[in-house]
Amino acid sequence: MSILSKLLKKKHSRKKNDNYRQKQDPASPAELLIQREYQDNLARMKRELGNSTDLVVREIKIGQNQGALVFIDGLVDAKTISEFVVETMMDKNIPNENFDIFQYALNKTIALGSVKTITNWNELYDLLLSGCTIIFLNGYNKAICGETKGFEKRSIDEPSQQLSIRGPKDSFTETLRVNTALIRRRIKSPNLWIDSMKIGRVAQTDVAIMYIKGIADDKIVQEVKTRLNRIDIDAVIDSGYIEQLIEDETFTSFPTTYHTERPDVVSSQLLEGRIAIVSDGSPYVLTVPAIFVQFFQAPDDYYSRFDLSTSIRFLRIIAFFISLIGPSLYIAATTYHQEIIPTTLVIAIAAQRENVPFPAFFEALIMEITFEILREAGLRLPRAVGQAVSIVGALVIGQAAVQASIVSPLMVIVVSITAIANFSTPVFAMAISARLLRFALMLLAAFIGLFGIMIGLMLMAIHLCSLRSFGVPYMSPLAPYNREDQQDVFIRYPLWAFKNRPKYISEGNRIRTGENQKPKPPKQSKASKPHSGEGNQE
Repeated sequence: MSILSKLLKKKHSRKKNDNYRQKQDPASPAELLIQREYQDNLARMKRELGNSTDLVVREIKIGQNQGALVFIDGLVDAKTISEFVVETMMDKNIPNENFDIFQYALNKTIALGSVKTITNWNELYDLLLSGCTIIFLNGYNKAICGETKGFEKRSIDEPSQQLSIRGPKDSFTETLRVNTALIRRRIKSPNLWIDSMKIGRVAQTDVAIMYIKGIADDKIVQEVKTRLNRIDIDAVIDSGYIEQLIEDETFTSFPTTYHTERPDVVSSQLLEGRIAIVSDGSPYVLTVPAIFVQFFQAPDDYYSRFDLSTSIRFLRIIAFFISLIGPSLYIAATTYHQEIIPTTLVIAIAAQRENVPFPAFFEALIMEITFEILREAGLRLPRAVGQAVSIVGALVIGQAAVQASIVSPLMVIVVSITAIANFSTPVFAMAISARLLRFALMLLAAFIGLFGIMIGLMLMAIHLCSLRSFGVPYMSPLAPYNREDQQDVFIRYPLWAFKNRPKYISEGNRIRTGENQKPKPPKQSKASKPHSGEGNQE
């Protein structure tokens, strides 16, 4: 029995090693090289691409040499290929003498902005499927690659979720180079570096890492690159794939990476020392490291006066706590702590709940689940129908539930206020965290009242203090407390008071604002005094 198990184990180990070797070396170096006969190259390409109908092959003659153009229909600009490749290569004025036709075509006939020479099939397929045109010439074991991208892409529109009353109205699209250009337009600095890589064994998705050299922490930049290089999956369809594979903590409801569709937000965070991760095919850009207070900062906070921004930020934080503990406070007060409620209100609540057969916890649970279903249905339905379903459904179901004595009118008010308060959180990822934790706090309040709510909040605070985002404490600069970095936490200081960048993010150039930036009224001078007749004559 032991001999048989050893043989099976040895066979399994040999098979595993063979599979690993085949994965590491799928083809010999000779098989990866382009052949001299262009017909052989065309035959191989058609075979390996399965004779796909979107593969376009155009055979041409340049001088006395035969060749072929190959591109993928739908990924290229046909007009560019026709005017700057086909017409120029088929020019009858090309000399017929015996000379290097490959270099002549590369340097004098192809009128494209980006042209390069490739010699192996891996690079060829990568460029071909990215929208480039491949040119084979007979007798040469290399090919010419021309940049002819021209696929359809969505135009730059107004942000759909992170709206701003005052500020830029553009948002990211699904095209990587458009997104990086939107950031380049705002940060015209040679220190804005972009490192590119491909992620995905099958899809080979283009991913760009953007940071400002000299401001971003080199250790965090290297950590981001290390985590991205560790990703080994078939494809990255959206930046959400990357977010789940590089975050510090998986088992938490709080987001440890920040995602946004606004170029101005990414630009401001890059200037603070953060790193942006841009994925092709996704209109959302990730920025790391992320901290808890960052999810309560809206773009309008920096486009308005500091006193207005601070008051609205306080209101936003209060609304977050209402959305977190609103129903649980109602459950605890009506079940265990009636003495903290005014007598008149207690009598009114008792009269409303006289015919309600359920305890306060089940009453709140029914309404919360119903509202969550309505909200999810409103998101999935078409936009014109979704809003009507959400509003009408909430009104009709709420009124019918009260008339049927399933819930009390006050419970409908509490759930409605909680839902509205949840919408005031600027980032959806943090808002949905409050929605999930709300149910846990409701359960604790149903068992031990206000003590359960306090225990739940304490456990949440401990959990938040234990989180990290790329090595940065999640509750910075509150825990650990840093007095210098309190200028943009609860109170948004005036812009002239933003002297230094956050210490917990940037270790390089921390000077953000120059000296004497505080606005000062002009001094009284002769030029500001009313002119006399004599002065006017002068």
